[in-house]
Formats: sequence, C-alpha cells, structure tokens
Amino acid sequence: MATQAAELVFDEATKQYPDRPEPAVDRLSLTVPAGEICVLVGPSGGGKTTALKLVNRLIPLTSGDIRIDGRSINDQDVTELRRSIGYVIQQVGLFPHMTVEANIGTVPRLYGRSRQWIRERTAELLELVGLDPSYAKRYPAQLSGGQRQRVGLARALAANPPLMLMDEPYSAIDPIVRARLQDEFLRLQRELRKTVLFVTHDIDEAIKVGDRIAILREGGRLAQYDTPENILLKPADEFVAQFVGADRALKALSLRTLGQISLRPGTWLDGLPQIDASTNLRDALGFLLAGGSDRAIVVDDDGNPLGTVTPEDIVR
Repeated sequence: MATQAAELVFDEATKQYPDRPEPAVDRLSLTVPAGEICVLVGPSGGGKTTALKLVNRLIPLTSGDIRIDGRSINDQDVTELRRSIGYVIQQVGLFPHMTVEANIGTVPRLYGRSRQWIRERTAELLELVGLDPSYAKRYPAQLSGGQRQRVGLARALAANPPLMLMDEPYSAIDPIVRARLQDEFLRLQRELRKTVLFVTHDIDEAIKVGDRIAILREGGRLAQYDTPENILLKPADEFVAQFVGADRALKALSLRTLGQISLRPGTWLDGLPQIDASTNLRDALGFLLAGGSDRAIVVDDDGNPLGTVTPEDIVR
C-alpha cells in the first residue's frame, strides 16, 4: 500500500457565528507536518471540533485560510475535498443497512472502483485494523462498539487519503477497549504515516497519541502548540499548567521507555521480577511500587536480560 501524507496549515483561521459575541475559533495558526499526528485538546468551548470541521468545510471559514499541501480548501470542489479526507467520528456513523464491506467501499465506489477491487481492499483493511476478513459480510448491529470503531477507521482509510480527521473517536468506548484501539491506531500510523488531526477532551490520550498537541483556550484561541514533552515540562502559562494537571511530571514519564534509559548491571540476579524494555517509565514505576520490589530485570523482546532498574532510577 502506498504511503502518502499532506502538510496541513491553519493560517489565521477564524469562525465567527453571527449570534455570538466571541469567535468559536479565533485566528488559529499552526502547521501540522506531513505524516504527523496533531491533537487538539482543551476545555468545553475551546473550538476543538469546530476547528476540525473547518478543514473539510463542514463548517465554513469566516476569515483566514486552511491549506492542504499548499492548496487552499476554498479553491477545491467541496465534494472532492471531503472524498479526499478520511473522517472518523465518535459514533462511527456506519450505515446500518449496509454490510461492513459496503460501508468500507463507500468512497471507492464513488471513485468508480470495481467490486473486485473493493472486496480485496476490504479484506486488506480489515486485517490491517485487526479484524478477520470474514467480518466483511456482517452488518454494524452484529459488531461490538470496538469492532464498529475499527470498521470506521478502515472506511476512513479505504481511499488512502493523505489527511485524516478524527473527532473523539474513542470517547464512547470502555477504558480497556479504548487503550487497545489507541495502541492499534499508533501501530497503523507507524506503518501508514498519515497526517492526522485528532480531537479529544482527554489530555492523557493527547499525550499518548500526539506527535504535537495544540491546547485551545475557551473562545478558540491557541494557548500552546508543542510536543507532548514540552507541553508537560515547559507549559506556556498557568492555564496550560493547570489544564495538563499537577501530575504533569508523572505524565511525562509515559513518554519514555525503559529501553531509552541507562540500566544498572545485575542481569544474573535470581528471583527478581522481569519487565519489558518497551514499557514506559510511568507503567514501570507503577509495576515496581505495586509489587513492592526495589528492583526488576529489564528484558528485550526475546526475553534476554538487558540490565536492572529501580524506582530511584526512574524518578531520576
């Protein structure tokens, strides 16, 4: 499958509703490099979903511009624009009277793809999102919430769009399934490298999935646009610091893994618990504290010991 991505630029993008004194989005300017995930996060009234819907012109701009690979969205036919952008929403929006295959093939059919092409593409995408190809003949009512969300993601990927919009896609799903879907999405992103604009109200989700995070204040004004690490360790002001939480130092531990820090020698010690090098530092600290251990052996994917780690190493 060919990989492609597009740079997304907000240039003083503004949305002003006639019946409101304050803009819903106020002169938003930021650039999402091709192949990166930008997460929009902020309080209610921050304009997150409005900003996302401006991109595919579900909501028209009042002023400013939005460009995809240098081309203004206002210079494009609105139907073609929307077909060229993958769109995943909270309630999935699958057509209940259509099979999974028919749902996934919605946009390819509009492009004149053959039934055989759609059948093969559906099987490929179902496998890609972790579902058996036999699901192609099922209807949405026969799927769990997590399965429907996977199908929604597959449908958004069907035409291989360079840009994807994801509006709180996992917020209606229970925490365990949600964490699995986040992991699956990140695995897909490593493989496909799409440009993604992702809306969430959950700062922990933003930190986990985002290459960059845009924190919006009430009134749709940009408070800070930066990497998750800088958002946590170098908040721009008190608003950002309060929004990400007093435990932001702990949250920052989730951005690095045991394999990225210096380990102690002592891989020969018997009786110590083992922990994978791919475990992030926050989870590793929780593992050690919950188990009452003062040290654990860190192992690679094949179970080979790499060294040991203590809670003090992680905190340091």
